Amino acid sequence: MGLRKIVDNMKPTFSEGGKFGFLASTFDAIETFLFVPNTTTKKGAHVRDAIDMKRTMFFVVLALIPAFLFGCYNTGSQVGLEGFTALMYGLVRVLPMLAVSYVVGLGIEIIYAQIRKEEVAEGYFVTGFLIPMIMPVSTPLWMVALGVAFAVIFGKEVFGGTGMNIFNPALVARAFVFFAFTPQMSGEKVWFSDWKMMGATDATTGATALEQLATKGEMQWSAMDAFLGFIPGSFGETSTLCILIGAAILLYTGIASWRTMLSVFVGGLAMGYLFQAVGLTEYPAYYHLLVGGFAFGAVFMATDPVTSAQTNTGKYIVGFMTGALAVLVRVVNPAYPEGMMLAILFMNALAPTVDYFVVEANINRRKNRIKTVK
Repeated sequence: MGLRKIVDNMKPTFSEGGKFGFLASTFDAIETFLFVPNTTTKKGAHVRDAIDMKRTMFFVVLALIPAFLFGCYNTGSQVGLEGFTALMYGLVRVLPMLAVSYVVGLGIEIIYAQIRKEEVAEGYFVTGFLIPMIMPVSTPLWMVALGVAFAVIFGKEVFGGTGMNIFNPALVARAFVFFAFTPQMSGEKVWFSDWKMMGATDATTGATALEQLATKGEMQWSAMDAFLGFIPGSFGETSTLCILIGAAILLYTGIASWRTMLSVFVGGLAMGYLFQAVGLTEYPAYYHLLVGGFAFGAVFMATDPVTSAQTNTGKYIVGFMTGALAVLVRVVNPAYPEGMMLAILFMNALAPTVDYFVVEANINRRKNRIKTVK
């Protein structure tokens, strides 16, 4: 293969002892992105599989594509455009955010890899795609860059890099931007673009569905509009339908845990019905699953294999508590109508503790069985 020969001819130059050997980590990242690594485990037990970490990350990005494409269309439709023009308008708006996310994030990761003389980890391939999708399309690019830098350095690298981080890096980026620049991340005007291009017109600004539910107990859009995604909100979070299509891809490929995913929805629905039963909310409990970042968080964030629970029982517990806590924050704190981000980050911190008690409970049950047999 021509490309394979080109890479093989360049490899000695970028290997240790070569002219550009100091860029070995960067070259390895490019090579393993293009081709399956030809390295094997030299000792110890290992599992042969046709899929490696980069291919796993590729499937996650593939699952994000439906929500991404709809986000492009919805961005255009919110400013009065239709059809292909609306799609292209949204694409042009989000591509700079995507570029900033990858340039800043990968740049920092490559620097750390070079300093540590390690391979560039694959995790940011997904994180870099997620960050623009969980922010309003109107977020200034310099804020995106700051959020990305903070997430990679303080949410990931200080813990040792990919696989060692406690919190989901994409949510760390959003949390930093949200609390540092709240007016640019919430409110009535940030969800609509005032960028005139392709015939865009002024859209009527107003509160999001979540803000309307928190303040008025109702929203101006129908449940079907919310399910399909024709509402204002963060770029990739509005269409529950497209998110569920992504969930189907993740579950079919075995990338994400159905236990965590299902438990988040059950926990959110249960808490919603509880608040409805005691009279704190009048709107249907299932509204919580359709608006804001609930569905997106349940499918793509709470299922993160690094920051979520590792045991099967722990996945049920952490998932249920994540969904319940998200709705609790939404209802009890009207000033912060979107509780999914805080719920996932909080449960990221508790997941190791949940796993610890699950494992200890299993050990105690086995000890009791041994005593019984004796």
